[in-house]
Amino acid sequence: MLSAILWVMRTGAPWRDLPERFGPWSTAWSRFRRWTAAGVWQRVLDVLRRQADSAGQIDWRTHFVDATVVRAHQHAAGARGGQDGEALGRSRGGFSTKVHLRAEGDGKPLAVVISGGERHESKYVEALLASGAVRRPGPGRPRRRPSRLVGDRGYSYPTVRRALTRRSIQAVIPRRRDQRPDDRRHRPPDRDTYRERNRVERLVNRLKQYRRIATRYEKRAAHYLALLTVASLMLWL
Repeated sequence: MLSAILWVMRTGAPWRDLPERFGPWSTAWSRFRRWTAAGVWQRVLDVLRRQADSAGQIDWRTHFVDATVVRAHQHAAGARGGQDGEALGRSRGGFSTKVHLRAEGDGKPLAVVISGGERHESKYVEALLASGAVRRPGPGRPRRRPSRLVGDRGYSYPTVRRALTRRSIQAVIPRRRDQRPDDRRHRPPDRDTYRERNRVERLVNRLKQYRRIATRYEKRAAHYLALLTVASLMLWL
C-alpha cells in the first residue's frame, strides 16, 4: 500500500491508473484516505522528527520560511462546500493553492500550511510558528521556537516583526523599498545568514519532485496536505 501511494505521488497519475502489481486501486485509495483521516502520516512524521532531535540533527538556531504557488488541476475543483474551505483560490497563476513552509537550519521541513493561491505569505507566519513542535523526552513543553527566522521581503511587515519579537525570535528579513531606511524597527539583516535562505528554496524543489505535489489534483485540502506530509517524512528518513 505504501509503494502504491508513493507511486501515485511520484508520477502524478490518477488512482485508477495504478498498475496491477500494486493490487486494486480502490484499496490503495481507501487506505490512503483512512490513514489520512486517522492522522497516521502526521504521527509518523512526529516520531521521525523526535528521533532526529534526540540525535542532534535539528538545527534550532536558524529557521527559514517561504511560500510557493501550486497550480490546481481542473479535477481539484468541485468539492462539496466550495473552494474557501479547501485551500483553493485565484492568483496570477490561475486556479491554485499556496504552500507555506518552515524549514529548520539544514533545510528539512518542520511545518507546512496551505491556503488559497491568492493569500499573502505574511499572513501565515504565526501559523507556521505555532505548528511543527517537536516533543522531547521527559517533562517540559515541546520545542518549536528558533533563535532566528529568515524570510524574504514578502515577510517585511510590522505584524510579522511584532509576532517574532513576542517570541524572542530575531528577524532576518530585509526591509521593502517602501519602508523608511531610518526606521529603527528594520535593522539591516545578517547578510551571511540571509544567503542561506536558498535552503528553503531547495526544499520546495525537492517536494515538487513529486508530481502530485507540483500540481494539485486533490479536491480535499486534507488529502493534499497529507501528500505534503508523506513527502516531508520521506525527506526525514
